[in-house]
Amino acid sequence: MELEVLDAPKTNKTRKLSRVGKTLIYTTGGLAVGVSIVCIPFVSPALRRVCLPYVPATTEQLAGVSKALAGRSGKLLDVGSGDGRIVFTAAKLGFKADGVELNAWLVYYSRIVALLNSQYRGTRFYRRNLWKFDLKPYNNIVIFGVEQMMSEFESKLLQETDNGTVVVACRFPLPNMVPVEIIGHGVDTVWKYVVTR
Repeated sequence: MELEVLDAPKTNKTRKLSRVGKTLIYTTGGLAVGVSIVCIPFVSPALRRVCLPYVPATTEQLAGVSKALAGRSGKLLDVGSGDGRIVFTAAKLGFKADGVELNAWLVYYSRIVALLNSQYRGTRFYRRNLWKFDLKPYNNIVIFGVEQMMSEFESKLLQETDNGTVVVACRFPLPNMVPVEIIGHGVDTVWKYVVTR
């Protein structure tokens, strides 16, 4: 007796994604890539030798910086200018104010704010590494640094600035220079120094 082997029926059903499904996948993927691109400049400071994260200045710190700069004039540099708050405050006080910042998004944001507000049009924002940026043209310098960088920054100050330059350090003091004034307390403390050799 001969057995006839029957093949299983072949199904040629391939699943196709609906337009809505494809749109959701592409949209989700695009958003993930976009969020990653925007977040990289904010996360990358943690990967550097000295982690210098973006932390906006508080109202108390702005008031402390303003008090430390009272009676001063000339050119001011905000080191690690972030969103430009110190630069804009200094411009309101009559300084020719610049900022140096490594985070491209924050530099672009600051430049846009300056363009949209006529009282900030004289401000400039540079996207540069602060260790390669020349401090010589400035007679007023503000820094929101971290403890690990303050010693190296102090050496840079003493090499590149003139006698009489006022340095305002926020959050962390310079390790060897003696402040002429201390304003505020806690995280809002501001140390004012005058460069003398």
